[in-house]
Amino acid sequence: MATAAPGARLPSSRALVAQYGASPVTVQKALRTLTSQGVVETRPGVGTFVRAVRVPRPHDYGWQTAALGPRPKPAQQLASALHTYPNDVIALHSGYPDRELLPERLVRSAFLRAARSDAAVTRSPAAGVPELQAWFAAELGAASPVGIAPPTPSDVVVFPGSQTSLSTIFRALVGAGRPLLVESPTYWGAILAAEQVGVRLVPVPSGPRGPDPDELARAFAQTGARALYAQPHFANPTGARWSPELSDEVLRLVREHGAFVIEDDWAHDFGITQDVVPLAARDDGGHVIYLRSLAKSVSPAVRVAGLVARGPARERILADAQAESMYVSGMLQAVALDVVTQPAWRTHLRGLRQQLAARRDLLLGALREHVPAARVEAVPQGGLNLWVRLPDTIDVARLVRDCEAAGVIVAAGDEWFPAEPTGAYLRLNYSGPNPGAFPEGARVLGETLAQQSG
Repeated sequence: MATAAPGARLPSSRALVAQYGASPVTVQKALRTLTSQGVVETRPGVGTFVRAVRVPRPHDYGWQTAALGPRPKPAQQLASALHTYPNDVIALHSGYPDRELLPERLVRSAFLRAARSDAAVTRSPAAGVPELQAWFAAELGAASPVGIAPPTPSDVVVFPGSQTSLSTIFRALVGAGRPLLVESPTYWGAILAAEQVGVRLVPVPSGPRGPDPDELARAFAQTGARALYAQPHFANPTGARWSPELSDEVLRLVREHGAFVIEDDWAHDFGITQDVVPLAARDDGGHVIYLRSLAKSVSPAVRVAGLVARGPARERILADAQAESMYVSGMLQAVALDVVTQPAWRTHLRGLRQQLAARRDLLLGALREHVPAARVEAVPQGGLNLWVRLPDTIDVARLVRDCEAAGVIVAAGDEWFPAEPTGAYLRLNYSGPNPGAFPEGARVLGETLAQQSG
């Protein structure tokens, strides 16, 4: 093969079997390998030929300069939570739970069943598979108090993950150039979605117990905003959980201003010492747009989210969603529904609560021992992260680089601020891989921090 001229025709498979004394299976396997490597090419009905050598030439994409025009404002870079690193590092940066915290057996079985069902070959309805719509509605309705009408399945729109749904909500309900109130700090993905849509973010200070209602009222009055994006339960990154009193006050404010709350219930399945009672369960007037994703709790491969909205807002959201992606994969919806309706799903969630508690406490203890200069303002009652305050004199970007050089990956808190950061922060994920290495990771972080402080 090495001496054959480009374009030369290979002998037939039968001739190769006879020439080399190999089995037909071995010859076919060798030919497939050579084809995949680009050494040979098959021409149906003609034969197999040595691939001609193609001399590489420089690409000229200069025409695109005129076609694209001036460069727009650069979008936020890929968040550190999505970066991948070698397996031998201590990863405290990720935004996703470790594989061992997922219901892997349930997911694999669900994919097998879905592959044998009609979901593998049919298009799903634009708003979602009816059974999955009903499940999302029932989950939220179960938390609704007496006197509040629970949502119906027709109030639900299924999306391919929460990121897509945030872009759709911001575009459909807020609009380019218009103000959107957000907690500060807040989820970096919401900041990115708003930037892509052209929404104008208005930061509202938020701490371990959520935003100050007076600041929120002032922001509504000054900006005329008609929407607030918030994470009332185990907020990413702070871990904050709103009290019932704050929830009532926020609902009162949005009703008074004729506005929406976009409730991102991303951590619904990650309660540790507290369960989630969504804000949306206390509203039947259409003021709360509720979003719950299954990508973190079921599997990152099952990017399915449910959105609950009532009235004309739901119709605007659905129309935008159809224009963007038409419909969500029926296979993924079938898998998600299969997993969350299995009796073992509830068993899994009970075990998950215990595992998250153990990991959280392990990382907290390691920080207290090895990084005394770091401060966790509030121990989260759920979620996946610790929000760690560092001394104001610390160069966070340099700290992140030095830790990475020492084999520990941490996420700078700057990414979660929609405006200038108000302090030096790290977001550390306690649900990541290899929790046994948390003490070593904290030791490296402490030593790196001490070197910079000294």
